[in-house]
Amino acid sequence: MTTAATSFGLKRLQHLVLWVSNVERSVRFYCDVLGFEVQRRYPNAAFLIIPGTVDDHHLGLFEQPGIQPPAEHVARMYHSAWEVGELTDLARARQRLIDAGSLVGQSDHGTSLSLYAKDPDGLEFELFWTVPGGTPVGTRALNLDAELAKRRVTA
Repeated sequence: MTTAATSFGLKRLQHLVLWVSNVERSVRFYCDVLGFEVQRRYPNAAFLIIPGTVDDHHLGLFEQPGIQPPAEHVARMYHSAWEVGELTDLARARQRLIDAGSLVGQSDHGTSLSLYAKDPDGLEFELFWTVPGGTPVGTRALNLDAELAKRRVTA
């Protein structure tokens, strides 16, 4: 457990950098499916930003030709997570992920509603919406349509 005596002031994750097998394919995926924008391009690299933010970049992509998909049974990063502002954003994201053939799971954690997907290299990420006043419930199946109806919002 972290206490004030052991903490050294971490605030947030500012950016994530990934090795990818094809930077052009990954740029298309992260821009077309998730809505990132290209901040800067280089021959074998790209830096992407979440639109409307002032950070230098949020996602760096570096091409490493011949890279293999992540092995499921070795030590590695499991996934990264990005928060969306509204439940309707999560619903729109779900459809884009389905259309892209990337959606691999959906979970209700009580405090958040989450979609899990994989990018073209098989790297997993989570998109989530924080449930106002939510209570932890472990992990259960997400019925996003029921959640939208319960809150009387439409995607």
